[in-house]
Amino acid sequence: MKLKSVSGMTIYVNDLPKTAKFYQDLGFTKVSADEKFARFRLKRFIIDFVAASKEEKEEFKEEASSQNKGAGVYFTISVDNVDETYEELIKKRFKPSTKPRDWPWGSREFVLRDPDRYKLVFSQKL
Repeated sequence: MKLKSVSGMTIYVNDLPKTAKFYQDLGFTKVSADEKFARFRLKRFIIDFVAASKEEKEEFKEEASSQNKGAGVYFTISVDNVDETYEELIKKRFKPSTKPRDWPWGSREFVLRDPDRYKLVFSQKL
């Protein structure tokens, strides 16, 4: 077996239009969207958002209705300059959960939570 790459993920969201606006305002490219589903891209990485309330498949309904969306999930987004990115997001009225800081693993990071509390970690290698 030879793994090539991670190209995307699918997550449930409570308010699809709000989530779509959030990611579009961040700079993700909208690929497609309707009332049940939206696909966004950042370079080669794809995130599919599924409206939890619209899930029709029985085998997925329990997960779709989970109230703890985003728990333990971190998306890392590489940037050239964490401090500049932080300031740009503040100017765009985003509200990061943390301020930029250096970590012992060799990166400078801050966290921004999306509408469903998924954590976006903006990271710059030191």
